Amino acid sequence: MWKSKDVYYVSDSTGILATNLGQALLCQFPEVSFHEEKFPFIKTLADAEKTIAYILKQSAGRRPIIFSTLVSPKLRAIFDHPEVELFDVCDAFLERMERCLETKALGLPGYSRQVDDGTMSRRVEAIHYCLSHDDGTKFDEYNEADVILVGVSRSGKTPVSVYMASHMGLKAANYPLTTQNLDQYTIPEGLRRNRKKAVGLTIAPEVLSMIREKRYPNSTYAKRSTCVQELQQAQEIFQKYAIPVINSSGRSIEELATQISQEIGLYKKTNALHP
Repeated sequence: MWKSKDVYYVSDSTGILATNLGQALLCQFPEVSFHEEKFPFIKTLADAEKTIAYILKQSAGRRPIIFSTLVSPKLRAIFDHPEVELFDVCDAFLERMERCLETKALGLPGYSRQVDDGTMSRRVEAIHYCLSHDDGTKFDEYNEADVILVGVSRSGKTPVSVYMASHMGLKAANYPLTTQNLDQYTIPEGLRRNRKKAVGLTIAPEVLSMIREKRYPNSTYAKRSTCVQELQQAQEIFQKYAIPVINSSGRSIEELATQISQEIGLYKKTNALHP
């Protein structure tokens, strides 16, 4: 068994797809240590030849792994070298898709990531909305929101709302439950009117305590008992107003954004932003 492997991601675009695919597979082998490098925007034969020469020099005799999303058959052929293990997405799927659809692929690198002016405009608008409606500001304008994240302080609302705005083009607001909200088990009128757009974020109390402790060491705010009480009060508020709840503990921002979208039926809107 290999104790370590060199891994390279090569792409004619950003390399995000190659990296995501490779890491999704590599994480299934925790006993192996991986050294990873990414080579995006490989557009010419010269780029490809220079890259494969570097890879062979760095990993000579160790049969490095290459994950490729190169569209051009000529570029892909350069990496199909006997001294490497090539995992090529286009070779595995694109040609089969052509046979399935009985037509030829465009062959344009990075085409799925090209964004038209309308899509970019919506994303910019969504980002502006998100930033101006962060941390409970302007909750009287929640009628314009696509989604409103609600939760106690430091439960993960801001990073998720920013991700949903910048990557999904959604007008995401977030509202922190204040001491007054928690003690009175109520939320402001602007949020009540739009509670069908709201999703509550909760978190394990020990995780919340650790996050708060880093920001305000040795404070009552960061004590586990405080966190437990606030989370219990928040849960009662969510139940009172029929707000669905998602636990953010140990979850990536991407996972949370996806589950939130599913929870309140936002997929039709987000898919429209990715032609």
